[in-house]
Amino acid sequence: MDNSFSGYWSGQAPFSASFALQQLRLWVASSPWFNGHRHDAWFELPAERLEQLQSDYQQQWSALGQRLLSSQPFTFDDRRFASGNWSDPLFGSLAAFYLLNCSFLLQLLEALPIDEDKPRQRLRYLVEQALAASAPSNFLVSNPDALQRLLETQGASLFNGLLQLGNDLREGKLRQCDQGAFEVGVNLAITPGEVVFENPLFQLIQYRPLSETQHQRPLFIVPPAINKYYILDLRPENSLVRHLLEQGHQVFLMSWRNFGQAQSDLTWDDLIQDGVISALRVTRAISGERRLNCLGFCIGGTLLASALAVLAARGDKDIASLSLLATFLDYLDTGQISVFVDEQLVAYRERTIGGQGGATGLFRGEDMGNTFSLLRPNELWWNYHVDKYLKGDKPLPLDLLFWNNDSTDLPGPMYCWYLRHTYLQNDLKSGELDCCGVKLDLRAIEAPAYVLGTHDDHIVPWRSAYASTALLSGPCRFVLGASGHIAGVINPPARQKRHYWLNERITEEPDAWLEAAEQHPGSWWHDWFAWLAGHAGPRRPAVMHTGNAEYPAVEPAPGRYVKQ
Repeated sequence: MDNSFSGYWSGQAPFSASFALQQLRLWVASSPWFNGHRHDAWFELPAERLEQLQSDYQQQWSALGQRLLSSQPFTFDDRRFASGNWSDPLFGSLAAFYLLNCSFLLQLLEALPIDEDKPRQRLRYLVEQALAASAPSNFLVSNPDALQRLLETQGASLFNGLLQLGNDLREGKLRQCDQGAFEVGVNLAITPGEVVFENPLFQLIQYRPLSETQHQRPLFIVPPAINKYYILDLRPENSLVRHLLEQGHQVFLMSWRNFGQAQSDLTWDDLIQDGVISALRVTRAISGERRLNCLGFCIGGTLLASALAVLAARGDKDIASLSLLATFLDYLDTGQISVFVDEQLVAYRERTIGGQGGATGLFRGEDMGNTFSLLRPNELWWNYHVDKYLKGDKPLPLDLLFWNNDSTDLPGPMYCWYLRHTYLQNDLKSGELDCCGVKLDLRAIEAPAYVLGTHDDHIVPWRSAYASTALLSGPCRFVLGASGHIAGVINPPARQKRHYWLNERITEEPDAWLEAAEQHPGSWWHDWFAWLAGHAGPRRPAVMHTGNAEYPAVEPAPGRYVKQ
């Protein structure tokens, strides 16, 4: 770099800790999220602490300036600035000073004397959103990778990016994958089977065997109602359903409908009684087996456990086993999503779509998807903004992301009940919650349970998944998979990716369990398949037909509801 640059470098940091503190104070005062809190006291930092923060910031700022003057190339661990183009003094300095300012503001935030967890989490969330949005990588003029692409393509990259931006604006969502690469029933959800029952809430799919013999007891699966079921039946190579069939299991699976205005008055009790319990009854009738193995994923596990507790209260405990994948039963720690949930939000939803004001409505799945994406803004939002709009890249054809963009709507009363009694009040574990005319007591579930958490799950923190082991009366096996909420669950063995932790002994504290756990290479599916086989009964010749006289096949899988 030309040494004349030194004439423009004062070495003085651009703003002070007291100025940043004042800006945070004004921001909080103007936000309805902090109404009712005495937030002036949050910003009364001791003068010596402010001085220390300012001094540390000034020293780091000066050190970066000296590095810039020395023409030493910049390197970054941050994925946003990982390419060689960011080693350029101009762009590298933008990234370096941005990261320094981020670190300074987050340190200042951590130093604030905020006693309550919720306001602290919310303020951190807002600051992190602002910092993520202001990264130099998000703007064409300050992103050297995007500028290089612009020159190489003679402007075509920008033209393509604007086209993709226009398409996403028309659809009202940021598409994260190539939507034309997949079609449900064509190259996704193609495992052979038939719909053997349907009502206004769901279709029940019975899959055809893929082995000459099958275990006596079927596996009954409840997927999440907030997404479509085919996360469990993507392509043949990563379909959990197909792997189960190849292992010799009979598989029955619920396919929730994409709820419309005609179903907008449905309640949580409706999804339990007319949903899960009805599907369980039909599965028993078709298979001729009363004792089933049951699997629930995410909120599907919450619905399933609630249904089994209702049945237990009615005297029906004939369940062979229960598997819960990335599922909440204890909502004490709901992770980052808790920043959004409070009495004000729930009461508003109850008035507008929950029926308390007389009107019911739908909670839009797109809103849920955007909320989850913004919990990890750099990975699930801004990287797509950069690749699609600034560089003009077409999104990759990734089946997991196609599914993630294929959201469903929920009935307002059901959604509001769920928010209030789980995320807000954590009533599910009390044993006193009214559901379907009985007291819902999870401890009445006595079947052996396999509980899976995933280490990096930002939707169901693994320690919260672990808490389920204390709420079920039967013997529990807890396994911790690597990765996050989806990639950690959908991990077929053939890929030989990731690992999992196993400890046969359930301890009171999850961290003590992990400290004593043994790490195993590969997929947790191996461990679960072996455990499930132990509860599935002897093998017998596979029955090739689906349904029976009472419940004949309605249509081929994947059915109509999943395509709505």
